[in-house]
Amino acid sequence: MLDLSRVLAGPSCTQVLGDLGADVIKVERPGRGDDTRGWGPPYLKDGDGNDTSEAAYYLSTNRNKRSVTIDLALPQGQDLIRQLASQCDVLVENFKVGGLAKYGLDHQAICDAQPELVYCSISGFGQTGPRAAAPGYDFMIQGMGGIMSLTGDPDGPPTKVGVAIADIMCGMYASVAILGALFHRNQSGVGQHIDLGLMDTQVGWLANEALNYFTSGKVPHRMGNTHPNLVPYQVFSTSDDDIVVAVGNDGQFARYCNFAGRPDLAEDERFSTMRGRIVNRDILVPMLEDAMRTKSADEWIAGLEIAGVPCGPVRDLAQVFDDPQIAARGMKIEMPHEAAGVVPLVGNPINYSATPVSYRHPPPMLGQHTDEILQELLDLPGAELDQLREDGVI
Repeated sequence: MLDLSRVLAGPSCTQVLGDLGADVIKVERPGRGDDTRGWGPPYLKDGDGNDTSEAAYYLSTNRNKRSVTIDLALPQGQDLIRQLASQCDVLVENFKVGGLAKYGLDHQAICDAQPELVYCSISGFGQTGPRAAAPGYDFMIQGMGGIMSLTGDPDGPPTKVGVAIADIMCGMYASVAILGALFHRNQSGVGQHIDLGLMDTQVGWLANEALNYFTSGKVPHRMGNTHPNLVPYQVFSTSDDDIVVAVGNDGQFARYCNFAGRPDLAEDERFSTMRGRIVNRDILVPMLEDAMRTKSADEWIAGLEIAGVPCGPVRDLAQVFDDPQIAARGMKIEMPHEAAGVVPLVGNPINYSATPVSYRHPPPMLGQHTDEILQELLDLPGAELDQLREDGVI
C-alpha cells in the first residue's frame, strides 16, 4: 500500500490496514515529512529524558508503516511514485482536489496505466460539488457538518468533540471502503477510485439525530449529557462524584428505581414507558437527581451493576489506562523505537479469531526505510540511490 497521506484522516486509515497486515509505504517530503511530526509538545522522550523529533500526535496514527522520503515536485520523484504504485494494490492520498494532477499522479493518470489499483482520495469536500476545491480541516468540518450543534451544554457555546472525530471517522470509512474495493477487485480483476470527503463522512454519522430531524422536522439542539431518545441516559452527580446511568428500556428503569428507593416512579404512568419519560423528562430528572445524591458513586455503581442497569464512572485517561479490563484487552501496547528505546501506543481494538492484528513496525523515523524500500521494490542500485539523494529527490 502506497500512502501519500498526512496529518490524520489518511494516516488513521492506513494504520488500521497496516495493523491488519498491509505493508504500508509512507511517502513523506524530504527534510520535513508529515506535518504532525512537529505537532508538539508533547514529544517522545529519548533515554536521557530529552525530546525527540517525534510528536505524540504523529505517533498516534503511524504504526506499522515504513517511511520513504521522495520529493513529488521533481520529475524523478514523480517517476519513483509511479514505479512504487505499480508494485502496490492500494494508493491513499489526501491532497487538495487536483493537487496531484499537476504531478501526473492523479487517479486518472495512475489507473490508466494500472487499472487493477484501488486508489483512495480523501479531501475536505470530495472530488465534486461547488466546494470541491476548498480545503477542509477537522474543526471546521465539525462545525459545518452539524456535530458541534449537538455537542455541549444547552446554554453554552457550540462545542467540538475532544478528539478530531471527523478525521478519525473519515479514516474508518476509508479503511472499510478500501477493503470493499479489494474484495470487488478479487472478483472482477478491476480496481476503482474511492472518493471520500470529510464533510460527507461527518454528515454520514449524524445517525439518529439526522433521522430525528428528518422524521420530526424539528432541528435538534445541544442537550449536554442527556439523550434525545432515552431517559434517564445521562451523567448524574452522586454524594461524592459523577457517574453515567444509561437506562435503555423499561425493565432497566424499574430495576433502577427499586435500587434508588423510588419504585413508585416506575409505576407512575408518566414515567413507566420510555415515551412517557421522554415527554416528561423535565419532571422526572430533578427527582432522580435528588435520589442520586443520597449514595456515593461506588455504591451506585455496585448496586446498579447487580441490578443489571448499565452505569459507570466518568474517568480521565490515567484512570482509563489503569483499568484491568483495558489491560486485559491489550489496549495499551509498547513497541521498540529507534530514538526512544520504547514507544507506548494505543492498541487496535479489532480481535480476529484466526488472523489477529500484528504490531510489526513502530512509527518510523523520517525516511528511515528509503533505501530499503527502493532497493526492495524497485531494485535500485546503491549508486543510483546516492545520485537521487545528491539531486534532492530522496
